[in-house]
Amino acid sequence: MDALKAIMERRSCRVYRNRPVSEETIETLLKAGMVAPSAMNSQPWEFLVMQDPGKKAAVSELVTYWSMLKKAPLGILIMANLNGYRASHTEFFAQDCALCAGNILLAAHAMGLGGVYLGLYPKQDVMKKVRAIYDIPEHIIPFAILSIGYPERPMPPHNTFPQHKVHRDVY
Repeated sequence: MDALKAIMERRSCRVYRNRPVSEETIETLLKAGMVAPSAMNSQPWEFLVMQDPGKKAAVSELVTYWSMLKKAPLGILIMANLNGYRASHTEFFAQDCALCAGNILLAAHAMGLGGVYLGLYPKQDVMKKVRAIYDIPEHIIPFAILSIGYPERPMPPHNTFPQHKVHRDVY
């Protein structure tokens, strides 16, 4: 699947088949995340592969709309490690990690997987609970979780282009 096709057809997928994601596929997804652009090429991301059913279930109960994670064969927690990050650019880690997440979701779609972005940062109370479940050190920022698996059913692409959101040369 070419890149433009993946971009135009990707949808958030919340229902998955009971089929594991191979280690080779997981590695490909993580590589896709690692090649995302980042401010000053600082690449603040680290990943926690979430496959333990008990821990995924515990995390899925933290936020009402995270229930799909419980049945997903794979979760990827994107985290930011600001150690060694250029001090003048620390405010960009959120954009960097969001671009990383986007790459992974597009790669997942291109590989026949479905996924959904579960926003975590800057919800400090939920971040603290996720940090406790996975024993994440205090200097690491839990940023977002991607719930990933093989879609239960095909999803048609969005077909929208709201012209009123496009401005040219002046608002």
